[in-house]
This record gives sequence, C-alpha cells and structure tokens, in this order.
Amino acid sequence: MVNIRSLDPSASPLDYYGAELRRLREEANLSQAELGSILYCTASLIGQIETAKKVPTRQFSERLDAALLTGGVFSRLVGLVLKSQLPTWFQAYAEMEAKATYISTYQSQLVYGLLQAEPYARAVLSVENPGRLDEMVAARVERQRILEREHPPVLCVVLDEAVLYREIGGAEVMRNQLAHLLRFRDHPWVQVQVLPFSVGQHPGLLGSFNVLRFEDDPDIVYSESYESGRMSANSQVIREVSVSYARLQASALSREASAALIERVMKERYGHQPGPPVA
Repeated sequence: MVNIRSLDPSASPLDYYGAELRRLREEANLSQAELGSILYCTASLIGQIETAKKVPTRQFSERLDAALLTGGVFSRLVGLVLKSQLPTWFQAYAEMEAKATYISTYQSQLVYGLLQAEPYARAVLSVENPGRLDEMVAARVERQRILEREHPPVLCVVLDEAVLYREIGGAEVMRNQLAHLLRFRDHPWVQVQVLPFSVGQHPGLLGSFNVLRFEDDPDIVYSESYESGRMSANSQVIREVSVSYARLQASALSREASAALIERVMKERYGHQPGPPVA
C-alpha cells in the first residue's frame, strides 16, 4: 500500500496547494499517473507537489486549472506559494514593491530583479541558494509579473556601467540579459539608464538602493546588507535619498544613449550581433 503523507493545509501556502491538489484530483477520480498524463508530466511530479516536496510553477498551475476545471483556483494559489519561497527578510519588501506605483532604483552590482532574464537570475541565485534554485528562480519570475499588469508601476532604473561588464553566468547568459534589457528601450513605463565610469565619484558609492512611491501611503527607501533588508519611511531619509537619486539620473546617460551602450557592450564584449529590437 502506498504511504500517503498527511499534510496540514494550514502549515504553509505550499502545503495548502498540495492538499487542494490531492483533494480535487481524488474528487475527479484520477490517479497521479492519469493526471500526469493529462498534464504531460510524471506521476512523481504530481506526488511531489501533493506532498509539498516540490514547488509548482505558474504554467503547471494554469494547466492544472484547465484539466480539473477549477475556475482558476491553482493559478490564484500559485502566487502565494511562490511568494512564500522568497527569503523571509525579503518578503515584506516584495509585498510593498507589488503595491508601488513608482519604483526608482540604483544598482551598482547587478541588474535589478524585475529586469533579470531567467538564465541571469538563475546564475545570480545559484551563489546562495543551490539547494532551492528552481524555487527561487520561479519566485523571482513571479515577482516580475507586476510589469505585465494592466496598470504596472513606473520603473526607473539606473545601472552602474560595471553591471554590463560583470560576467554573470558566462557570455551567453550575459548576451541574453543585455538583449533582455534592450527590449525595454521603448517600454512606456520602464526607463533604463546607465551611469558611465566617466562620472567618477557619485551619490551611489555607498551601494544600491530603491525608492518606492505609493498612491496613498508614505514613500519607502529600501537597501540591503548581507542576509537582511531595511525599509525606512523616515521623511528626512526619503528626502536625502530622493536628491541622491535625482543626481544619479542627471549624471547617467540618456535612455537612448544607454541603450546604445548596452548594445555595443553586448556586441563587442559578448560577441553578439543584435537583431531588431523587440517591442
């Protein structure tokens, strides 16, 4: 007899998802193998998700809703599941980021998470999360969905030029990432600027930071240190950081010149001849 693990649906969003999957599958009189055949996946994967040993993807959840005629139950649940996979200290920021109407960020080391292509994100996250890499990548991709909303936030990004040259994951991954950035060159709500090496000393020398603005709530400044994040709504801090960001934007290349530099680095450093921009 198969040993079926008992789940506590209240333990976590992942446990609740697994319990609901098992319940609705059994109500449909389908074995794990039969459901797997419908979804073009293995019975083992169904079993792992039902027992909260594997994190479902959004694509899996959408196919599951279609197969079990759930009316979108799992497509709604998967957002909570993936958010719960983010580091505990980062979850509060991710929630605020999703509510923001205006996001401005200076990044000194890496491409901002909302603009990371999946291979680049995988390379970045593999440094600290090798045992949970698939889950962390899925959570980051899910976080990026705010840019696809009907009313997405305005996102202004200033990248230090060093970000373009820091080879994360190898040349192919970097070609892919820089091409991904170029897809935003004409985006109505996303602006990417590069702060060139020629600027010298600048207000971002202390490190990366983000400023979030909201419709009805106070602005927030966010910065990170190793294994922790700090948010502040202190009005004086907001004022000082906002001035620093304005100076960074003023010193950075224009949107058009930034795209030209990204394209040149992609071609010359990573050996790629770019095709026409993707809308």
